[in-house]
Amino acid sequence: MSLRRRCGRARVGSRDGAPGRREWSAVGRGGAEAGLLVTGRPWAPPGAARPPVWLPPFSRRVQGTGGSSAVSKCSAAARGYVRDRFLELLVGRRRRRRAPLVHRGYYVRTRAVDHCVQDFLLKTQSHPRTQILSLGAGFDSLYFRLKDMGLLSHTVVYEVDFPNVVCQKATLIKGIKELSALVGDAEGERIGATTFSGEDYKLLGVDLSELSKLQKALEEAGLDSEVPTLFLAEVVLTYMENSRSDALIQWAAEHFSQACFVLYEQMHPEDPFGRVMQQHFSQLNSTLQSLAQYPDHEAQRRRFLQKGWTECSVMDMNEFFTFCTPEDEQRRVQALEPFDEYEEWHLKCSHYFVLTAAKGMKSSWTPLLSNMTVPYGDGPVKVAGSITASVCGIHSEVAGLRRYGHHSALIKPDIILTTGGFGEEDGQHCRMRNFHVLIKHEGCWKAGGVKKENHGKRWGGRLYHTVSCLSNNLALVVGGRTSPSSAALGMLWLKFPESCNALDSDGITVELVDLQPVAEPAALRWRHTATEVMFRGEKYLFLYGGRSAMQPVLGDWYFLHTEELSCTAIPVEGPVPESRHSHSACSWRGGVLIAGGLGAAEQPLGSVFFLREIEHGFQWQTVETHPPLIPRYSHTAHVYDEKLLLVGGVWFHSSSVPGITIIDLMTGLCMDYTISVEHLEWPLMLHNHSSVFLPNEKELLLIGGGGNCFSFGTHLNPEPVSLSFSNILTSH
Repeated sequence: MSLRRRCGRARVGSRDGAPGRREWSAVGRGGAEAGLLVTGRPWAPPGAARPPVWLPPFSRRVQGTGGSSAVSKCSAAARGYVRDRFLELLVGRRRRRRAPLVHRGYYVRTRAVDHCVQDFLLKTQSHPRTQILSLGAGFDSLYFRLKDMGLLSHTVVYEVDFPNVVCQKATLIKGIKELSALVGDAEGERIGATTFSGEDYKLLGVDLSELSKLQKALEEAGLDSEVPTLFLAEVVLTYMENSRSDALIQWAAEHFSQACFVLYEQMHPEDPFGRVMQQHFSQLNSTLQSLAQYPDHEAQRRRFLQKGWTECSVMDMNEFFTFCTPEDEQRRVQALEPFDEYEEWHLKCSHYFVLTAAKGMKSSWTPLLSNMTVPYGDGPVKVAGSITASVCGIHSEVAGLRRYGHHSALIKPDIILTTGGFGEEDGQHCRMRNFHVLIKHEGCWKAGGVKKENHGKRWGGRLYHTVSCLSNNLALVVGGRTSPSSAALGMLWLKFPESCNALDSDGITVELVDLQPVAEPAALRWRHTATEVMFRGEKYLFLYGGRSAMQPVLGDWYFLHTEELSCTAIPVEGPVPESRHSHSACSWRGGVLIAGGLGAAEQPLGSVFFLREIEHGFQWQTVETHPPLIPRYSHTAHVYDEKLLLVGGVWFHSSSVPGITIIDLMTGLCMDYTISVEHLEWPLMLHNHSSVFLPNEKELLLIGGGGNCFSFGTHLNPEPVSLSFSNILTSH
């Protein structure tokens, strides 16, 4: 029987769970435990057969999650993230353009694996022969890239995957001259589980969960247990039952005299991002089995050491990108595409890790530790207490508070106006054009309506803008963007009646007045802050930082006179803060407190500055905190009773998520509090949110928040949440 007639045509793989547009249709038989008939239309050489393939339940679940991995890598290669001319040959007509966030995710994954593989080849180059065993390889192009670079002069690459995946890949290789030329002469007949065999490249069709069959197939294919061997598993073992994946890890350590292992998988399942990630895979019927027993760095490290490996190191992908990627390469990647999903990028990276383990090697193999010069987000955060979150229980026909990148402002003592952002409107995800109000009535928050006048294109559906209330009936909107390549939105007046009742049937009327091109350079930015300051008895808005379509981070500032709406030159002295965006800014003692933010290298900042008024202008002063503030960004902040309250955000301390940090501005004492979410039925994501502090009640209202969780879907906090600070601010 010829190879083409023997192999199935399902478009499946087993490398990852990133979703994509499915290229196959499925018809179940006999209920949930029955097999699945899969048919598809992947690219193949002309004349290749396309019979359906009958898949058992386990392979169906795993392969159903992995089909888009090669497509995503191919998209990243097409945009210049990685150099890989072989991916498009393996992917063919399945090519799809992915989002920049997905490109970055697959870039750092590919770079981490390549870093470890090439380090192994370098450290073992004196050996006459070495081996790479890629588990669940799918349509990965690793062999072809290494062969093309001349790195396999004494190395044989073995790839293992489900039989139908291996058959399909073998057919592709045989039908594409550029691929088959790199492999060289291949044996024409199948030997055991070996579907395709070249001099330095073997494809084996075996279910990894059946260890005895795997071992037999590898031995028949010529794998030598006395030769230095690198095991590679990218998002593969986590789909197996823990007893089976543990057995495979232990077998590799016990059976091979000189062995290294590279593992790339998910972690931190119980924080908000982790819960969304788990839900995604569960909906695909591909539960991440390892997360419950091995949820973090240390659990995975112990796992390998207990299974016979003598050394093991682990990094999350934020750590890898920071410490194992040269700075010039970081800058190159960051400049490839317009990008504004920093929170989701860093959260994705904090939920994936790369692990390296070794045993029996003549010299220590630590491709990760040698690059990490300082501890990075290691160990638990010291917590002073907990604050309980409760749902506000707003019931109204007015929807639209499910959003992120918006702004909420207290325009009246009990009325909060929320504008802009990206969220859900009329059942669609879109840039939000409608305004919404919350009003506190008889001790309860209720939603009210907003009627806009002259809104048209003046509003523009902007994100990451600021809204500053300058009087009882006037607020100023500054900046914002529609897309990362467009920020020409300028400034707007929001005018509303001095006395209004949001609960009236007509709601609040808000008039929009366009102010362009007034103070244009100051307004063409987003992720900035606008804070009220006083100088010589007059009121100004201090516009600081942010980013623009041309500059990924800004460090300039403007003093905008609130009556004349003109920028005034006021002298500023002292150490200039590092450029930043997504920071917080609060009015205090006539000046402004700046905390955190994301710096020029896309690294969170932990600095706090106070811009204070002096006789002839302003002066920057550093606020020292002890212990040092954990660097963060995308948080909100408020000042109450000489204390700075920082709310949520994103940091690189992957063992936990930011809750509430209280800094005593008199002593510098910095204390962290967790947010108890036991009363919430959904994950509370505290980034890209807004918050309003009500000093009389010592109550903080959290509105919106969330974002695109890599390729796992969009999560938007469904309801406003209330936090009571009565006990903490009294005792602090």
